[in-house]
Amino acid sequence: MYSRIIGYGGRWLHGKIVDGLAATGVQPNVLTFTGLLVNCLAAVLFAQGRFGWAAGVIVLAGVFDLTDGPVARKQGRVSAFGAFFDSMIDRYSDMVLYVGLMVYYATIGRFFYVVLAAVAMASSFMVSYSRARAESLIPSCKVGFMERPERVVLLIIGGTFNRMAATLWAIAVFATFTVIHRIVYTWKETTAGRTLPGVRATR
Repeated sequence: MYSRIIGYGGRWLHGKIVDGLAATGVQPNVLTFTGLLVNCLAAVLFAQGRFGWAAGVIVLAGVFDLTDGPVARKQGRVSAFGAFFDSMIDRYSDMVLYVGLMVYYATIGRFFYVVLAAVAMASSFMVSYSRARAESLIPSCKVGFMERPERVVLLIIGGTFNRMAATLWAIAVFATFTVIHRIVYTWKETTAGRTLPGVRATR
């Protein structure tokens, strides 16, 4: 019951924020880019080792990430370029946070964790790329669970509780498993001939 109440409250608040932003006439792409700027601030805080503050700023960035699409639909401004722009900016928003962590670990002389943050960043990018590439061949490739929302939540938890090393391990490992899962899934789908029109099935 409590989870239902919280879910309803969250949806209500989200709807009110979307309505308010849409009423201002703000361009959805501006919201998208603002989210990137806010994540850049979080990256600076990560680089300074201020993990708790960075986690709070990531939550703020999430407001823009969660509203740009609904605002576009509310204003009737949904476009192919808007979807492309949102996807590209999301990748930069992901990467800049890991760069901040790499700077922090390099500053304190923890080379291993610099590498770990780099692996987590690469794995995160490959989760998105593997789906995009697969869906140029097959109708859908949503398998796996380490999507961007899960990764962002993990970074927020890691920053809040100062457990960033464990967070990076979790992202690096489970994101890699997700990529492998998508590779295997795409191979099975193409082998079975379940491809998009004009795509030659694997034999």
